[in-house]
Amino acid sequence: MNGAVRNATAPARPAARRCRVAPASLALLESARQGLATAADESQSAARYVAAHLAALRAAAAVVGARPAPGSAPRRRGPRSVWELLPRVEPALAEWAAFFAAGAGKRAAAEAGLQRAVTPREADDLLRDAETFVSLAEEALGVSRQHGQVPLPLRTAG
Repeated sequence: MNGAVRNATAPARPAARRCRVAPASLALLESARQGLATAADESQSAARYVAAHLAALRAAAAVVGARPAPGSAPRRRGPRSVWELLPRVEPALAEWAAFFAAGAGKRAAAEAGLQRAVTPREADDLLRDAETFVSLAEEALGVSRQHGQVPLPLRTAG
Protein backbone atom coordinates (compact mmCIF):
# COMPACT_ATOMS: atom_id res chain seq x y z
CA MET A 1 0.00 0.00 0.00
CA ASN A 2 1.55 3.31 -0.97
CA GLY A 3 1.53 6.48 1.13
CA ALA A 4 -1.09 8.24 -1.00
CA VAL A 5 -3.64 5.49 -0.45
CA ARG A 6 -2.90 5.25 3.26
CA ASN A 7 -3.39 9.02 3.70
CA ALA A 8 -6.61 8.95 1.70
CA THR A 9 -8.18 6.49 4.14
CA ALA A 10 -7.05 8.21 7.31
CA PRO A 11 -9.72 10.23 9.11
CA ALA A 12 -9.64 13.89 8.26
CA ARG A 13 -8.36 16.14 11.01
CA PRO A 14 -10.22 19.38 11.47
CA ALA A 15 -8.25 22.36 10.28
CA ALA A 16 -6.88 24.29 13.22
CA ARG A 17 -7.94 27.89 13.26
CA ARG A 18 -5.01 30.17 12.90
CA CYS A 19 -5.65 33.80 13.41
CA ARG A 20 -3.76 36.77 14.63
CA VAL A 21 -4.63 37.30 18.23
CA ALA A 22 -4.39 40.78 19.66
CA PRO A 23 -1.85 41.29 22.44
CA ALA A 24 -4.69 42.22 24.82
CA SER A 25 -6.37 38.85 24.24
CA LEU A 26 -3.07 37.02 24.71
CA ALA A 27 -2.54 38.93 27.96
CA LEU A 28 -6.01 37.88 29.14
CA LEU A 29 -5.24 34.24 28.36
CA GLU A 30 -1.97 34.49 30.28
CA SER A 31 -3.81 36.12 33.18
CA ALA A 32 -6.36 33.28 33.06
CA ARG A 33 -3.55 30.71 33.29
CA GLN A 34 -2.03 32.60 36.24
CA GLY A 35 -5.46 32.68 37.87
CA LEU A 36 -5.73 28.91 37.54
CA ALA A 37 -2.34 28.53 39.24
CA THR A 38 -3.47 30.86 42.01
CA ALA A 39 -6.69 28.87 42.42
CA ALA A 40 -4.76 25.61 42.65
CA ASP A 41 -2.63 27.07 45.45
CA GLU A 42 -5.60 28.35 47.49
CA SER A 43 -6.40 26.41 50.65
CA GLN A 44 -9.72 28.18 51.26
CA SER A 45 -12.59 26.83 49.16
CA ALA A 46 -14.17 30.24 48.60
CA ALA A 47 -10.91 31.78 47.41
CA ARG A 48 -10.23 28.80 45.14
CA TYR A 49 -13.70 29.09 43.61
CA VAL A 50 -13.36 32.84 43.06
CA ALA A 51 -9.92 32.54 41.46
CA ALA A 52 -11.06 29.72 39.15
CA HIS A 53 -14.22 31.59 38.11
CA LEU A 54 -12.25 34.76 37.41
CA ALA A 55 -9.75 32.77 35.33
CA ALA A 56 -12.62 31.48 33.19
CA LEU A 57 -14.00 35.02 32.92
CA ARG A 58 -10.64 36.29 31.63
CA ALA A 59 -10.45 33.50 29.06
CA ALA A 60 -13.97 34.31 27.86
CA ALA A 61 -13.05 37.99 27.63
CA ALA A 62 -10.04 37.03 25.50
CA VAL A 63 -12.29 35.24 23.02
CA VAL A 64 -14.91 38.00 22.97
CA GLY A 65 -12.22 40.66 22.57
CA ALA A 66 -10.56 38.82 19.71
CA ARG A 67 -13.69 38.40 17.60
CA PRO A 68 -16.37 40.82 16.50
CA ALA A 69 -19.91 39.66 17.13
CA PRO A 70 -21.64 38.57 13.92
CA GLY A 71 -23.87 41.31 12.57
CA SER A 72 -22.80 43.64 15.30
CA ALA A 73 -23.59 47.16 14.39
CA PRO A 74 -22.64 49.74 16.97
CA ARG A 75 -25.85 49.86 19.03
CA ARG A 76 -26.11 51.28 22.49
CA ARG A 77 -28.02 48.78 24.58
CA GLY A 78 -26.00 49.11 27.73
CA PRO A 79 -23.29 46.88 29.16
CA ARG A 80 -23.52 43.16 28.58
CA SER A 81 -21.94 40.29 30.41
CA VAL A 82 -19.09 38.47 28.70
CA TRP A 83 -21.16 35.33 29.29
CA GLU A 84 -23.93 36.85 27.13
CA LEU A 85 -21.51 37.88 24.39
CA LEU A 86 -19.45 34.68 24.21
CA PRO A 87 -22.11 32.51 22.49
CA ARG A 88 -22.51 35.15 19.77
CA VAL A 89 -18.82 35.17 18.86
CA GLU A 90 -18.03 31.50 19.58
CA PRO A 91 -21.20 29.35 19.53
CA ALA A 92 -19.21 26.22 20.43
CA LEU A 93 -18.66 27.73 23.90
CA ALA A 94 -22.34 28.60 24.53
CA GLU A 95 -22.90 25.85 27.10
CA TRP A 96 -19.77 26.87 28.95
CA ALA A 97 -20.99 30.47 28.99
CA ALA A 98 -24.30 29.38 30.55
CA PHE A 99 -22.45 27.22 33.08
CA PHE A 100 -20.14 29.99 34.27
CA ALA A 101 -22.92 32.61 34.21
CA ALA A 102 -24.91 30.36 36.55
CA GLY A 103 -21.96 30.31 38.97
CA ALA A 104 -21.58 34.10 39.11
CA GLY A 105 -23.88 34.43 42.13
CA LYS A 106 -21.93 31.82 44.06
CA ARG A 107 -18.70 33.64 43.17
CA ALA A 108 -20.21 36.93 44.43
CA ALA A 109 -21.19 35.27 47.71
CA ALA A 110 -17.69 33.85 48.10
CA GLU A 111 -16.15 37.26 47.28
CA ALA A 112 -18.38 38.80 49.94
CA GLY A 113 -16.71 36.57 52.51
CA LEU A 114 -19.39 33.93 52.94
CA GLN A 115 -17.04 31.01 53.59
CA ARG A 116 -19.87 28.48 53.55
CA ALA A 117 -21.06 29.65 50.13
CA VAL A 118 -18.73 27.13 48.48
CA THR A 119 -17.81 23.62 49.52
CA PRO A 120 -14.33 22.20 48.90
CA ARG A 121 -15.84 19.85 46.30
CA GLU A 122 -17.51 22.72 44.43
CA ALA A 123 -14.24 24.66 44.41
CA ASP A 124 -12.28 21.68 43.11
CA ASP A 125 -14.90 20.92 40.47
CA LEU A 126 -14.95 24.52 39.28
CA LEU A 127 -11.17 24.64 39.10
CA ARG A 128 -11.18 21.52 36.93
CA ASP A 129 -13.94 22.98 34.72
CA ALA A 130 -12.13 26.32 34.44
CA GLU A 131 -8.93 24.53 33.36
CA THR A 132 -10.88 22.78 30.60
CA PHE A 133 -12.59 26.00 29.57
CA VAL A 134 -9.33 27.99 29.39
CA SER A 135 -7.87 25.27 27.14
CA LEU A 136 -10.96 25.41 24.90
CA ALA A 137 -10.71 29.21 24.70
CA GLU A 138 -7.06 28.89 23.67
CA GLU A 139 -8.03 26.36 21.00
CA ALA A 140 -10.84 28.60 19.75
CA LEU A 141 -8.31 31.38 19.20
CA GLY A 142 -5.72 29.06 17.67
CA VAL A 143 -3.33 29.66 20.54
CA SER A 144 -1.47 26.56 21.62
CA ARG A 145 -0.18 26.00 25.10
CA GLN A 146 3.50 26.57 25.59
CA HIS A 147 5.60 23.44 25.54
CA GLY A 148 6.15 21.93 28.92
CA GLN A 149 2.95 23.30 30.38
CA VAL A 150 1.05 20.54 32.14
CA PRO A 151 -2.44 20.55 33.66
CA LEU A 152 -2.51 22.04 37.12
CA PRO A 153 -2.65 19.66 40.09
CA LEU A 154 -5.90 19.76 42.04
CA ARG A 155 -6.28 19.52 45.75
CA THR A 156 -8.52 16.79 47.06
CA ALA A 157 -11.66 17.81 48.91
CA GLY A 158 -11.44 17.32 52.60
